[in-house]
Amino acid sequence: MAEMKTLTAAARSGTGKGAARSVRREGRIPGVIYGGGDAPEPIALDYRELNKLIYAGHFLTTIFELEVDGAKQRVIPRDYQLDPVKDQPLHVDFLRLKAGATLRVDVPVHFINQETCPGIKKGGLLNIVRHSVEMRVPADAIPDAIVADLGKLEINESLHISAVPLPDGCKPTQRDRDFTIASIAPPIAAPEEPGAAAAAAAAGKGGKGAPAAKAAPAAKAAPKPKK
Repeated sequence: MAEMKTLTAAARSGTGKGAARSVRREGRIPGVIYGGGDAPEPIALDYRELNKLIYAGHFLTTIFELEVDGAKQRVIPRDYQLDPVKDQPLHVDFLRLKAGATLRVDVPVHFINQETCPGIKKGGLLNIVRHSVEMRVPADAIPDAIVADLGKLEINESLHISAVPLPDGCKPTQRDRDFTIASIAPPIAAPEEPGAAAAAAAAGKGGKGAPAAKAAPAAKAAPKPKK
């Protein structure tokens, strides 16, 4: 389950691009809290704290106890924008989490037992089809990851979502088919060099090489002049 973290913010009155630029000039990042049946709430967050949280990883699957001017509420980030040049946060959206709520998140897939996978030991190649799976999960029990065991896969075999244990209350959003998570592809044969192929073909014809060229007839000596 994802760990809950604390975060503080301040309410802001202005909205729109001009107000957002003003907040950024103060060293803060504009954001919005929405959902849960309440009106959207514009907020401003500390730039350094938010930037650190985003680049620490798992930001979009972390539940925060967000305190805004003394009032606390549970939220989860749903989206954020980065500057296309500087990669600095520009805006963030939070979703309110009410009791018993569920939400859709991309849950990472962790692969285990690659070193004992019989297909890989025979030279097969691991083909990861899905690095994450979109799932509907309880808001208070978001998994950090799901675990895919490769320990029994042979070459040309696949691991499907039905073979991956899922945490209680978590279900894939795609329910119409048993989709593939990973497979073991056959090893890639090295291409044969043209010279080696020609030599092998010649050897296959009775084991003899090309016939030797006939020697040119010896030149006749010129006749001696008569005295």
